[in-house]
Amino acid sequence: MSELDKPYNPQETENKIYELWEKSGYFNPDNLPFDLAQGKPFSMVMPPPNVTGVLHIGHALMLTIEDMIIRFQRMRGRRALWIPGTDHAAIATQSKVEEIIYKKEGKTRHDLGREEFLKRVNQFAQESRNTIINQIKRMGASCDWSREAYTLDEQRNIAVRTAFKQMYEDGLIYRGKRIVNWDPKMQTTVSDDEIEWEEQSSPLYYLKYGPFTIATARPETKFGDKYVVMHPDDARYQQYKDGQKIELEWINGLITATVIKDDAVDMEFGTGTMTITPWHDMADFEIAERHNLDFEQIIDEQGKLLPIAGEFAGAHIKKARPLIVEKLKLKGLVEKINENYTHRIAVNSRGGGIIEPQIKEQWFVSVKNLKKQMRDVVESGQIKIIPEHFQKTYFHWIDNLRDWCISRQIWFGHQIPVWYHEPRCIPKKEKVGDFSQCHDIIVSVDVNEPQCQFCDAKYIQDPDTLDTWFSSGLWTFSTLGWPNQTKDLATYHPTDILETGYDILFFWVARMILMTTYLLKQIPFKTVYLHGLVRDKDRQKMSKSKGNIIDPLGVIDIYGTDALRFALIFSTSAGTDIPLAEDKIRGMKNFANKLWNITRYILSKVDTESFQSQPKVSNDIDRVFLEKLNQTTQKVTKKLTDLSFHEAAQEIYDFTWHELADKYIEHSKTELNKEILAHGLMTVLKLLHPFMPFITEEIYQKLPITDKKLLMIENWPVI
Repeated sequence: MSELDKPYNPQETENKIYELWEKSGYFNPDNLPFDLAQGKPFSMVMPPPNVTGVLHIGHALMLTIEDMIIRFQRMRGRRALWIPGTDHAAIATQSKVEEIIYKKEGKTRHDLGREEFLKRVNQFAQESRNTIINQIKRMGASCDWSREAYTLDEQRNIAVRTAFKQMYEDGLIYRGKRIVNWDPKMQTTVSDDEIEWEEQSSPLYYLKYGPFTIATARPETKFGDKYVVMHPDDARYQQYKDGQKIELEWINGLITATVIKDDAVDMEFGTGTMTITPWHDMADFEIAERHNLDFEQIIDEQGKLLPIAGEFAGAHIKKARPLIVEKLKLKGLVEKINENYTHRIAVNSRGGGIIEPQIKEQWFVSVKNLKKQMRDVVESGQIKIIPEHFQKTYFHWIDNLRDWCISRQIWFGHQIPVWYHEPRCIPKKEKVGDFSQCHDIIVSVDVNEPQCQFCDAKYIQDPDTLDTWFSSGLWTFSTLGWPNQTKDLATYHPTDILETGYDILFFWVARMILMTTYLLKQIPFKTVYLHGLVRDKDRQKMSKSKGNIIDPLGVIDIYGTDALRFALIFSTSAGTDIPLAEDKIRGMKNFANKLWNITRYILSKVDTESFQSQPKVSNDIDRVFLEKLNQTTQKVTKKLTDLSFHEAAQEIYDFTWHELADKYIEHSKTELNKEILAHGLMTVLKLLHPFMPFITEEIYQKLPITDKKLLMIENWPVI
């Protein structure tokens, strides 16, 4: 065939092939040929990439695995649906756009106003979505673009408002005043799971608190410390009674401290005593709640000290700290200082701000009555997590799960569907005297302002937005049309598998289980497959500072998509980090060239009739080759079914290179069996297609066969 005379060029091939697939309409299971369209449904949702940039190597791994799964199921006769989408990633996207605006114009979002700022953010998000979608296509993803979703589009907005209203009316969503993670930089709350803990070296101050010694790395939080806590069984402090009052000199003068006995104190740590700042630490907050202690705010939302700090009021905590220490020294209250104390600080993973806990009135999801169901569906085997050891991690997270703070003080995202009645109340003429019946709060699925039946006051919508993971938690069913009872929802939910990185087991996977089991009384998926992180050849984390980042689009430009995909899969094992070097990608480009050359040789020896005839054994070499081909087919099928992707890849790689190329093709140069050559090539193309879809489809399109369709909907080899 003259088309195969020149070397394989992925740059000339891949766009053309993807356009061929898209034009066929077969990414949509509704358009499959009759025999496939009648198959058992198989469904999967794509973890939606954030609209904050471009695809990275982790996305490339995710797309490769999922496309391999869906192509395999489609070729096996399943009515396979893979729903694509993108995530608005509220905090991350708003932070990105704020940074861009400030660098270009020196303005903040408050300078622009909410309407103009959101216009800018939405424009950025749309441009990013378009870029990401094109990049997903470059990876060969055979997802159904007709069902593409976006976590902030109108359909998802309806789903979010419906879910909120239902959970609110059922008493699961409530507004309460609790300690939350506050980011002074972005001026918003942050969920527990979005905090990153960074090690920091700073002085540890040992301070004299009356007869006690306490240690702290943050003396600026200590102005409100009027409680000293110790374990009730600590023999060193038996002379002190719970509730006992002690007069002592403190930062700004004489105070009265109260002794609190509580089991939460670690007797082995430090001196076994500690003061607590109920407003500024979760552990302190919980002790204060148990003992009904006072709560007093020390630091404001901008990270500045409040009037309780006396002469330091209005100072930012970073500037105030050394001044406070100096005052403590002058008063003789500093016992000693450990200059090299290493401790962890909480940082907002989305915006980079240092977390300053605050007690604020926020919206929460009560998880007390949801945790059992979240545990049961995994414990009972309804949901299988691969690798299995992540089940223990999942259970540990559930056991320590606190009520989920879902409100964010940012502008980009799903605005909370709660409306507050204006404080004024002007009775309508026909309802004079009935204004006491006005509803103070209305939770509505409708985006329009509610109208009061009893007065002329307006309703004001809550300005906060919802945590991104609230909308993402509905992903498996909101993408299928919920809250409407659609045909898609009935056909494809629960989904068969969720494939994602182990690093978002808590962020996303657990929250989907929480939301789905409650709202639908179903599981969201039957299997969770967790892949590892892609690291460099030395298993080091990829980072710009190390200069070891592999840009998936960059290597595709050089080696082609199939080479990158096969290199990623070849190293993939569930839950295990993946070492990847450019040499490995280059090696898989050589394998693609080998397949091309194998095909070129075979096509020079066979004809149309060879592909139509059943292979006949002429000698022992033919028999052994066919036996090994059948064994490889069985192994690859089983490995893919068992989600052992790297083992499946290795099986077909070894057979193609060593059994087909090195042995049988060499044998055929002296004793030709056209039918076996044709059969061997066709089987190898089918087995390789989920891994290397572009080159296999290109070769298939050049085969001299009748009734040609597309390799992507050919029947999977069956023994």
